[in-house]
Amino acid sequence: MSMVDDRLTAEERQRLHALLQAPLAGDVFQALGSENARIVGGAVRNALLGAPVKDIDFATTLPPEEVMARLARAGFSMHPVGIDHGSVLAARDGQTFEITTLRRDVKTDGRHAEVMFTDDWEQDARRRDFTMNALYLDAAGHLHDHVGGLDDARARRLRFIGDAARRIAEDYLRILRYFRLLAEYAANAPADDDTLATIAATKEGLRRISRERIRAEMQRLLQADGASRALELMQRTGVDGLVLPADCARDRMALQRMMQQDAALGLAADWLLRLLAFCGVRESLKQPLKLTRAEAQRLQTLQRLLRRDALPRDEMGRKRLIYRHGAQTVRDLARLAAAHGWLAGDDLRAVLALADAWRPPVFPLRGRDVIAAGVAPGAAVGKTLRKLEERWLRQGFRPDTREALLRQLREMPKEEKP
Repeated sequence: MSMVDDRLTAEERQRLHALLQAPLAGDVFQALGSENARIVGGAVRNALLGAPVKDIDFATTLPPEEVMARLARAGFSMHPVGIDHGSVLAARDGQTFEITTLRRDVKTDGRHAEVMFTDDWEQDARRRDFTMNALYLDAAGHLHDHVGGLDDARARRLRFIGDAARRIAEDYLRILRYFRLLAEYAANAPADDDTLATIAATKEGLRRISRERIRAEMQRLLQADGASRALELMQRTGVDGLVLPADCARDRMALQRMMQQDAALGLAADWLLRLLAFCGVRESLKQPLKLTRAEAQRLQTLQRLLRRDALPRDEMGRKRLIYRHGAQTVRDLARLAAAHGWLAGDDLRAVLALADAWRPPVFPLRGRDVIAAGVAPGAAVGKTLRKLEERWLRQGFRPDTREALLRQLREMPKEEKP
């Protein structure tokens, strides 16, 4: 018997009941038939643990074509994104659900699988990755556990279902999922030495996984509270060498400082900054982690500016830095400098507060003003304008009126005008 309701606490029952009340979840059950569908995976795990539930996935005994037909009649728009593997997406009113037909693997190659559909819930559970991800909640609120996932979830113990080597060989990305879930849910639980040994022995399979999939897992791992420990275990097993560039500094102290500062100041975890704290601001990170164009530009700016004395000690100097490079860059510089121990906590607070609150003034003059003052069109216009702007910055963004600056321009000695 798979139902484990009698083992649930009152609080766990309440959390699972709240999951069933999620917007449109009841409509999915009604469309598919409550006896044919169950909520599965991360949503059930998170509800049990009291963690935020982001996505709700369903498993069903119905074939994909019937799933699509029934949900379409219920007003959902259907997207057969993984229909060959039994998965479809249903969307309505801004909510999206993934519904997957029960299946078993017929053949796997470490990346893709040939599957056969089934109506056997236990068979479906045993082909999943980790025990805490193989919990099912039916429409009546009954929890079904075929593989010991309830106890593991409660203990925050991450355990492969059955033979770890076999689960990994089915999809080598499960190696990174192991470390990511460890960072998210099991950071304080003892690591299983046999599992780590299996990962070390099979890690070369990660070379078959796309960099886009690797990036997605690393992004989530670095945002998790247990990122530092997960990276330590990745290094112990040699997995980090297949994911991160060879010149990564592996500075766990800098990463831990940043994470402590994030917690102390209520800052959102920034996966790229945490990566740069750990590895250093390196060009070599671009390709292995498939940085976007915006992320690569951010890295290049920091590479150019980051040094021990990058942030002025005085407020006016910091305002000039914000004026020249923007508030986001100054925030990034401050958080990285603090991670490396170059900026004290109080100074970090002050820089972040200034970057959030202060709005740089706009330099009032333009090239046409310089030409009107008698400078011939050409390169000399830009040089004169820059000289005036630099003087304005040194004087603390003063004079603060266009008229005063124009007067300063007119009174500028000829020898100062290129």
